[in-house]
Amino acid sequence: MPKLFEIDGFRFFFYSNDHEPIHVHVKYGAGEAVFEILDEIELRDSHGFRLHDLKKAEDIAKKNKQVIIEKWHEYFN
Repeated sequence: MPKLFEIDGFRFFFYSNDHEPIHVHVKYGAGEAVFEILDEIELRDSHGFRLHDLKKAEDIAKKNKQVIIEKWHEYFN
């Protein structure tokens, strides 16, 4: 499970067997979410997140969108 980065306790990562479309998993406490990285960042799934933590995870993903895309291509291509 390649870890991309961790910011304020939010751990962003891929699973080694992930598939397209480009997406990133986020863990924070007991919560986990998945954001698809399209033209916009879109929440695909989440469980165990409080709403304000989910919003913060989304904001971090948006700010680091290019890094996520680059890391995806490095790992999966």
